[in-house]
Amino acid sequence: MPLSSDFYALLSSLFHQMARAPDAPPVVPPKQWPADSQEQLLLKDFQTALVALQAHNQERQSQMEARMREQSILLEISQTLASALELKPGLILDQLQVIVEYTHATLFALDDLTLVTLAVRGSQSLQEATPFHIELDGPESLAALLNGHAPQRIADVWSDDPGAQFLRSLLNKSAAVLLEGIRAWMWVPLAVKDRVIGGISVAHTRPDSFTAHHADLALNVANQAAITLVNAQLYEQAQTLAMLQERQRLAQNLHDAVNQSLFSASLIAEVLPRLWKRNPDEGRQSLEDLRRLTRGAMAEMRSLLVELRPLVLTDSDLGDLLQQLGDALMGRTNIPVAVTVTGQGEVPAEVQVAFYRVCQEGLNNIAKHARASRVAINLQYNVGSMELHIRDDGRGFDPMQVPSGHYGLSIMRERAKAIGAVLSVASQPGHGVEITIHWAKTPEQEAL
Repeated sequence: MPLSSDFYALLSSLFHQMARAPDAPPVVPPKQWPADSQEQLLLKDFQTALVALQAHNQERQSQMEARMREQSILLEISQTLASALELKPGLILDQLQVIVEYTHATLFALDDLTLVTLAVRGSQSLQEATPFHIELDGPESLAALLNGHAPQRIADVWSDDPGAQFLRSLLNKSAAVLLEGIRAWMWVPLAVKDRVIGGISVAHTRPDSFTAHHADLALNVANQAAITLVNAQLYEQAQTLAMLQERQRLAQNLHDAVNQSLFSASLIAEVLPRLWKRNPDEGRQSLEDLRRLTRGAMAEMRSLLVELRPLVLTDSDLGDLLQQLGDALMGRTNIPVAVTVTGQGEVPAEVQVAFYRVCQEGLNNIAKHARASRVAINLQYNVGSMELHIRDDGRGFDPMQVPSGHYGLSIMRERAKAIGAVLSVASQPGHGVEITIHWAKTPEQEAL
């Protein structure tokens, strides 16, 4: 029996509604035909299909929104990790938990055939049990664990699955705590240019918790984390190299100065007996020169020991350290140096080191360029702040026209900037130089 024209008109209306508003289900009018009629049966099938289609569309929409959220989170994670120059292992695990739910997670670094814990997230007892050092039996165990640089998942760590058996054999002794109460497990290697540098272990109390999609998400985080770990290592190496180079440069300068002072002192000591017999007044002056040179050489040697034992910079009184620098300059150049300290106080170690280095660099510049006859060093402690003045009466210069190849001022400014201090230079040709560095506690430091 052919379908009625009213039914065709209804279908046409429904299709037009769907075309105009594909995200909204069409409105089906109340029953118009007998329940057992062909029209009513087809209409019922149509309604069932519409409900299924709507549910499918809603599911796809939810999936798309979830993927967009994941991509946004991955981008945020990438930016966060990329901006971290210093290694923050816990940050990597915290970022991972945003997109992959876990009961506990561990970040490992690979040292030869040993997995060393860098960070753990989980129960308090688990964190107290760290660090773990998991020894691998050999290259075969390493290859099985790294799984061709691909993530691997274990639905149940207590099953007879070969991967589960290998994991239980690996996490023994003190590391067995990583398996307590755990069912599902996932391992994601950290690799850079085919070189494996560690891995991330994530676990859950619920069996079969990690999907292939979770593995893909974790691998994205792991790839970014691997780059972050390498960048942090390179940054640390660069800092160490820079410190070593500076220590070597300063030590060489001090070594040369000590040699010069001792050579001059030896010459004076050699001629002093004859000079004393001939002219006691000149002998007494030479004796004073000898005292100045030996005192300066001793100060230079103490400064050299400071370079070899950096903790002296933070363990000693800053006023004493500045006096030591002044004595060294007097012994090296015969320029009188007056050191005064006003007040007293305690400052962070990095601030004390920066003030010492600024003074050291300033006095080196005076010895090389100033042609001064007097130098004054004044350290002032105030409540919550500290200020250092270095003055000389030398030939001065125009601060706006520093000759090329003179890096002393830029080095001092960088040191001041690193501790949040302000460095100023006042000078003009023929009127000496005054260098001032002022540091004050920040509100955050005041609160501590």
